[in-house]
Amino acid sequence: MIRFGIRFIDHLAPVSTILDWVELADEKGFDYVWFPHDTFCKSTWVMTCAAVQRTRRMKIGSIGTNPYTFNPCEIATYVATLDELSGGRAVLGLGLHTSDMLAWVGIHSKDVVTGTREAVEMVRGLLRGEVVEYRGEEFRWTDQAYLRFKPVRPHIPIYGCAYGPEYLAMTGEICDGSLPMVTPPEAAGYMVGAIRKGMDRAGRAVEDVDIAGCAWLSLSEDGGTADAVMRKMVSYFGSYLEEEALGTVGLSVADFDAIKALNEAGRYEEASAAVTPQMLRLGISGTPRQVIERVEELAAAGITQVCLGGPLGPDPRRAIELLGEKVLSHFAGKTG
Repeated sequence: MIRFGIRFIDHLAPVSTILDWVELADEKGFDYVWFPHDTFCKSTWVMTCAAVQRTRRMKIGSIGTNPYTFNPCEIATYVATLDELSGGRAVLGLGLHTSDMLAWVGIHSKDVVTGTREAVEMVRGLLRGEVVEYRGEEFRWTDQAYLRFKPVRPHIPIYGCAYGPEYLAMTGEICDGSLPMVTPPEAAGYMVGAIRKGMDRAGRAVEDVDIAGCAWLSLSEDGGTADAVMRKMVSYFGSYLEEEALGTVGLSVADFDAIKALNEAGRYEEASAAVTPQMLRLGISGTPRQVIERVEELAAAGITQVCLGGPLGPDPRRAIELLGEKVLSHFAGKTG
């Protein structure tokens, strides 16, 4: 049975409006709500804690909480506190989908794969109540590294956020789930294949790892206005996607150079207008029926949780209603 997550980018609307949408998503049957943890954006930790108060059943987590701008000790205390506040509904998306944001603040990791692996080990040790005296390649802790409180759960699901074959494989090897960017959806097979290599190395079964593919979505009842909204998403984030993923629809990072330059110059409307029909394939854009078809393709490729986000559509609230009434209901009770 495929699960559904919904993902909210902070600049979509004021916080109070986003929280209204979170409450609606909970009512409409989404299993997870995720908040991207991006540099210089509104605090995901505040957003997730606020979301707890507006939901009853959804699991709540961050995507891309990285161990460089946030030390693993802070990550562990955050997720343990969120878990207590939510009654055991916290999940954690730990890692990076791009290292560019680290460079913005002068951080240059020697090895993000090793750094994320170490952070997962350290956070898990703290949640189990251990003294995590650690001597790794990226992190060094003393014998004073332990939580001064007892977490509600000694094991909180950790989803790895990653890019590139080696990094994705690591998430399959050691994490409870993986949050690959399936942008475009055609890249799902490549992402799942890399993650399963790590699972095979560790002798893990398919059901051991929840592969939560993060797709960009723009949905409307007629589909006619959805592309215009998707265009803005693609123009801003397209240049940050990985080469292998873009290659599945015949694109490369270099194809976005001119658009990236327009964005950096603050010429956002021109950047959006420069997005080609081929570039629009990076997301899922259209009617509920078209979304259902794309979700079926993702499930066939091995995605076990479809994490839909981005613009959502010209009317995000209506898009959430349509997702619940038309898309989630279509898949309810179906087995993978």
